[in-house]
Amino acid sequence: MSELVLDRLEVLPGGSIIQHGPYNDRIYLMKQGEDKSLAADLIAMAKQHGYSKIFVKIPAGSSGQFAGVGYVEEAAIPRFYNDSETGIFMGYYLSEARSFEINPASLDKILHLAHDKAETPIRPLNESEFTLRQCQVSDVEEMAAIYGALFTTYPFPIHEPSFLLDTMQKNVDYFGIERNGKFIALSSAEIDRSAQNVEMTDFATLPEYRGNSLAVHLLRRMEKEVARKGIKTSYTIARAVSASMNITFAKLGYSYGGRLKNNTNISGKIDSMTIWYKFISD
Repeated sequence: MSELVLDRLEVLPGGSIIQHGPYNDRIYLMKQGEDKSLAADLIAMAKQHGYSKIFVKIPAGSSGQFAGVGYVEEAAIPRFYNDSETGIFMGYYLSEARSFEINPASLDKILHLAHDKAETPIRPLNESEFTLRQCQVSDVEEMAAIYGALFTTYPFPIHEPSFLLDTMQKNVDYFGIERNGKFIALSSAEIDRSAQNVEMTDFATLPEYRGNSLAVHLLRRMEKEVARKGIKTSYTIARAVSASMNITFAKLGYSYGGRLKNNTNISGKIDSMTIWYKFISD
């Protein structure tokens, strides 16, 4: 894992929650508060720090004020907030280079591949070899080691046991698949109870065990667990360049919601990300 200083979370005076820093070279508005001039304030903040992108996740009712100062819609998820209001993902670019994808045709090809493979059979989990379970506090050291080995960079410090422990105790359920008592695959469900949605994220499988549909089985288990907690809408922000992850969500009936251009620092570079969503309460 890179030794770069990771982006930090900050609560703004009006209650908005952002993540920002040079690591992802952006501001990410994770939850909108009561800041009346938020759209313009974020632009001023980004200019002050020299960031090249602002990425916001907001209710549809707020999109007008952001569009009015130059933000562009990149993705949308119906019924995102409390099974009712649409969630809009918008971008504001402070550099032309950040707004320009160098490989849009290849990303489109991966998306088409995911749709084409949506109906292909899912390989059953070999339960005599693999055990799927929810992760516990005692697992965080092993989990952090796996994440640190598989991701040279990541938008959040999942290679740190303290981060995993803190999030596990707050709003994130982690799941893993073991072989011979050792984790070989991991994932997480980041739950927003106030909005009744969940982000399915942090998928990681050791290279030698890829091809066993482990991510599909982790995702299916996570859906069942969060649905019991009253969660209505499931979504992910997946690397657009990753055929396997896009296929995983397509196979389990997720719908494509759009692409976030040059959005996230994963595995050593800024990647475009695809949005997939599913109504798990239906």
